[in-house]
Amino acid sequence: MDLEKICRQVIVIAKQTGDYIRNERLSFSSSMIESKGFHDYVSYVDKQAEEILVKELGRIVPDAGFIAEEGTGEKNMEGLNWIIDPLDGTTNFIHGLPPFSVSIGLADGKKVIVGVVYEINLGECFYSWEGAPAYMNDTKISVSDTRHVRDSLIATGFPYTDFSHMDPYMSTFRFFMENSHGLRRLGSAAVDLAYVACGRFDAFYEQGLSSWDVAAGAFIVRQAGGRLSDFNGGDDFLFGGELIATNGILFGEFLSMVQQCMKTD
Repeated sequence: MDLEKICRQVIVIAKQTGDYIRNERLSFSSSMIESKGFHDYVSYVDKQAEEILVKELGRIVPDAGFIAEEGTGEKNMEGLNWIIDPLDGTTNFIHGLPPFSVSIGLADGKKVIVGVVYEINLGECFYSWEGAPAYMNDTKISVSDTRHVRDSLIATGFPYTDFSHMDPYMSTFRFFMENSHGLRRLGSAAVDLAYVACGRFDAFYEQGLSSWDVAAGAFIVRQAGGRLSDFNGGDDFLFGGELIATNGILFGEFLSMVQQCMKTD
């Protein structure tokens, strides 16, 4: 496969989908919000955007399946899968608050080989393919060179459906607020990861994530020189529900701090 060609085709599709989402936001109202569960929202915009992605991506790699937030398409159990979030940051979107994004990853088994994150509000497209550097709007990007957590700006996500680990998670908030340059929660994990990749954030961590939240962004972080793991320091972060992403230099220190606060075995 020509992964660069595929990636550049995906960029066009991500931007087209982003244009649709941006235009729909102009006439969107709270009456259009649906609930998938406690604090878990969706709208016709998410669903239509996913249908656009499935249709267009299916033309690029016809044999690939789909792992998609709104359940469109079918998973390919043995080969290639598109892992897509048509609107990452739905709660932000329904309130008219940036950021929100389109996230598209192409995986061969558990290995992501193409990743595109398009942040709709600023028009910033982050992307890479296997064997290539990471880019934002055709400019090469790389992770920061920050050496210590005390000098870092850190991103996270707040639990919003599962509060079973709230107390240890709150411990991480306090620790990093007291021992870093600050803690930010933007509301789109895909954008958080893209910002680690380009050096705006030095590290990111979150629990309760799905593969479509992180597939593209985590891949771009790795291509930009970063390092990733689950909370145990292993590599089960694509489907394991938890992720640490750093610039690589401060990985060990950051992982140790998260583990200490979360009391992870």
